[in-house]
Amino acid sequence: MDTISRPAEDTATAGRNTAADDELTRSFAAADERAFTAVYARWRPLVHTLASRSLGDAQEAEDVTQQVFLAAWLGRARYRPESGPLGAWIVGIARRKTFDALAARARRARLTEAAARTLAVTPPHRAGAPPETALDRVLLSGELVRLPGPQREVLRMTFYEDLTQAQIAERTGIPLGTVKSHARRGLHQLRDRIGADRAAAVSSW
Repeated sequence: MDTISRPAEDTATAGRNTAADDELTRSFAAADERAFTAVYARWRPLVHTLASRSLGDAQEAEDVTQQVFLAAWLGRARYRPESGPLGAWIVGIARRKTFDALAARARRARLTEAAARTLAVTPPHRAGAPPETALDRVLLSGELVRLPGPQREVLRMTFYEDLTQAQIAERTGIPLGTVKSHARRGLHQLRDRIGADRAAAVSSW
């Protein structure tokens, strides 16, 4: 069997259980690390292939693959065999994690574009620098540190950890509406301060 046709075939068979699968599922749910090793070895190629096809980046796909199996292991108590086979459940996690990675990529692109527009004046010795350089200047300028604690923490998780607002709420225990409010206010303050400091920043270059 060639490696090109295998992922598509495995995607279909991920939804079918055998007696061996049932035993593996029970051991996995019981926190048997040997079962987890077997689960990882069996479904890692499929998960990596699905992530790689969507993301187009091998390293990013590998990161997502690790996130998928970490999430599966930590969330094993939530798996219900009656709702579907273990393989299908893992594929579902892979799709969600891949979607999160794509959303984080889009969010980084929007932040980069916003930073590039804010710092529209590029010093002569930085001419031709990519927009990411402008984003680096924003993040390293010290403006983020000057924000109030809750706003700073929410934006830090957004910028540096690529977390969605829902993920930030889950991690911190802060209500989602409050997270959104902190993010909105923090971005407004960051934008206003960068705008006020732009002339000084240009002169310092």
